[in-house]
Amino acid sequence: MAGNPDFDLFKLGDEHEELRAAIRSLSEKEIAPHAKAVDEESRFPQEALDALTASGFNAVHVPEEYGGQGADSVATCIVIEEVARVCGSSSLIPAVNKLGTMGLILNGSDELKKQVLPQLALGEAMASYALSEREAGSDAASMRTRAKADGDEWVLNGSKCWITNGGKSAWYTVMAVTEPDKRANGISAFMVHKDDPGFSVTGYEHKLGIKGSPTAELAFEDCRIPGDRVIGDPGSGFKTALETLDHTRPTIGAQAVGLAQGALDAAIDYTKDRKQFGKSISEFQGVQFMLADMAMKLEAARLMVYTSAARAERGEKNLGFISSAAKCFASDVAMEVTTDAVQLFGGAGYTTDFPVERMMRDAKITQIYEGTNQVQRMVMSRALLK
Repeated sequence: MAGNPDFDLFKLGDEHEELRAAIRSLSEKEIAPHAKAVDEESRFPQEALDALTASGFNAVHVPEEYGGQGADSVATCIVIEEVARVCGSSSLIPAVNKLGTMGLILNGSDELKKQVLPQLALGEAMASYALSEREAGSDAASMRTRAKADGDEWVLNGSKCWITNGGKSAWYTVMAVTEPDKRANGISAFMVHKDDPGFSVTGYEHKLGIKGSPTAELAFEDCRIPGDRVIGDPGSGFKTALETLDHTRPTIGAQAVGLAQGALDAAIDYTKDRKQFGKSISEFQGVQFMLADMAMKLEAARLMVYTSAARAERGEKNLGFISSAAKCFASDVAMEVTTDAVQLFGGAGYTTDFPVERMMRDAKITQIYEGTNQVQRMVMSRALLK
């Protein structure tokens, strides 16, 4: 069959490439200069939030009817990827805004969307996702947080942990048990606001990486919320949680790809500049093979992430395998590429003078959150054997 010159197979559209150029320029100018200090001081990247908000990149996924840009899933991944290329902590601003509102977008009422989404689009608020508990991590269905109807309100009691951007977000998608005897089918999803009575942030984790993104524990003590803040029907919360992850696991893959790309770029520049035995170390075949393997795996990871995001955007069914595969493969690649980047820097890579050690520390969490990579393999195998 003759080739069609007008058909660019597997090529992103011009609007996606223009988006990449814009967010890369912003990231390098407004976010990268602060990344080292954000990590060393374990402080929230306010400069990144301000720059992303001013440019409309803080929550690009919000649909246009709620004041957002309505960016497709691939575009959202590109934004996260390019921010992560310079600062992993900062990339969690657009990533977690999507995670914290994806269930609402998928299954929430129009009235509830109007309460929450315009605030994100305007940069007035951020959102987080509250599923995990101390005794309910990978086994999320065993959660203990409870919600009971009381007249026109819901009353929540319990706690949540590992909440990314907790304390900085104003809105939280919270999963709670409403019918204990039904296990997973008795879990409901709610939108909780930081000002709701009975809600509090009770502590923060001290972490290996992504130190600029607070990871908090939340408490609900007779926390009262209006009755219309339930997402979908009562009892549909666990389904909402799983649907959310199908759409957001590719964003963790995108973060992993960005971290790996940043480390690879730094390694290429360093090996071309570093001289040993009278020549650049990039001239040694052993170094060249390492760089080639890093870039090869990174390209494969990027394609899997974009494919997964595109399939979610098209509304395809049975996304479990590809979303888990994209997150799992990309995060494994990120850990390998960032570790190899540190190796290529030699002793210098082990110091904070260069960003690769930070990227390696940041990459590790991508193998853990939104489901460990062991859990991803369980999801994939179940999809294959179903």
